[in-house]
Amino acid sequence: MTDYRAGFDTLDAEVAAALPVRGRLPDWLAGTLVRNGPAVFEHGGRSLRHWFDGQAMLHRFAIGDGGVRYTNRLLDTPSLRSLRERGRIGYTEFATDPCGSLFGRFFSRFHRRPSANACVNVTTVGGEPAAVSEVPLAVTFDPRTLDTLGVTDYSAGIDGTLTTAHPHALPDGGDLVNYVLRFGRHSEYQFYRRPPSAAAGEVIGRYRTEKPGYVHSFAVTRRHIVLAVFPLVVNPLSFLLRGRPFIENYAWRPEEGLRVVVLDAAGGGVVAEHTAPAAFAFHHINAYDDGDTVVMDLCAFDDAAIVSALYVDALRAGRPVPVSWATRYTVPLGAGEVTVRRLSDEPFELPRIHYGAHNGRPYRYAYGVGAADPTGANFLDQLVKLDVTTGRTTVWRAEGGYPGEPVFVPAPTAAAEDDGVVLSVVLDARRGASTLVVLDGATFTELARADVPHVIPFGFHGQFARQEH
Repeated sequence: MTDYRAGFDTLDAEVAAALPVRGRLPDWLAGTLVRNGPAVFEHGGRSLRHWFDGQAMLHRFAIGDGGVRYTNRLLDTPSLRSLRERGRIGYTEFATDPCGSLFGRFFSRFHRRPSANACVNVTTVGGEPAAVSEVPLAVTFDPRTLDTLGVTDYSAGIDGTLTTAHPHALPDGGDLVNYVLRFGRHSEYQFYRRPPSAAAGEVIGRYRTEKPGYVHSFAVTRRHIVLAVFPLVVNPLSFLLRGRPFIENYAWRPEEGLRVVVLDAAGGGVVAEHTAPAAFAFHHINAYDDGDTVVMDLCAFDDAAIVSALYVDALRAGRPVPVSWATRYTVPLGAGEVTVRRLSDEPFELPRIHYGAHNGRPYRYAYGVGAADPTGANFLDQLVKLDVTTGRTTVWRAEGGYPGEPVFVPAPTAAAEDDGVVLSVVLDARRGASTLVVLDGATFTELARADVPHVIPFGFHGQFARQEH
């Protein structure tokens, strides 16, 4: 077993360099992959507690003419400046509270400031490239240099405290859809749609609940929005009264079950609500309409222990990390029960699909990261291609390799769903640095790799943009 823990070390070096390429890149592959993730976990004696708290860094891989050029930049945010220039944690993060003392908590109780540390994903806000997280603040950046341009509103003008870093493009029309969660006695998930270049959105559906759950993503179909509310729930008063970091106010309540809520994407409100056996997930794989049911596929954990397992101290100590499984929920739009079945026995997380053609529609293939040891003792050490119709999996592994999210890029003339390539940033623990690996989407064999001069800390999500001709 090799040591993956270098993927949780701080990186603050910024470089721009042409990368040596081994193998052959497809002639048609031209564009830019921008990935996002945490990179700074401590500075000046101050430490951030959770993987999700690390300060954001963007990584750009410009691919074309058989070569790859790499650039990385830290996002220049108020939270990073507070840490580096003033030597203090100035903003509330996922599991780090700047008000460590009772005295500090008392005076900050009613005006804690959410962090603009947008370390989760990249998208567009008002037509501009932006890094985003789970608070309604986005950080815009220059897509060529990765220079930070500013902090902007990510709520589409809708009042609330939380959102997701996983907005969707509606399958028909392409409007962006997301939600903003407003806490209160009756908390409300407010779903909105917004044209891609618009700054404001229109609320198209609401789901009210006394027990809001921690929800990292959701799904859409051609006719519906699908919300899974896991029984990791919070009483909103806890944020005011308990003085704990954000996620530590949530409690696992399996007796509540998994609430599956289906809303009309055209704005007709809730059309179905069911309770399934308790489970937890960060990521939806996909969803689609199937007659009088909705099919919802999740990377499902048995419980929410994964949240605690991702504290930095635990990860650096090499403690096992729980794994998730591709799991299908068939949800009736009328009366009846949700049926649940595991799609394969291969651990599966950070899922991607051929998004443009199959998001919200029936599909066959999904790509994710997995673990050869299902106990999670060696973290995430393989890439997995899953056929959701048969359960068959194809695995790519490399000795000492720890891959990140696989991004599928379809070929320009793709005739099949898996006709394209898969891009993944892999920690090569033997070399002591990271590499961009390019796999054939159909055969799942390696085509090429481009070696980065340093370790890229394990990140979360990224997007590929084709080069415009």
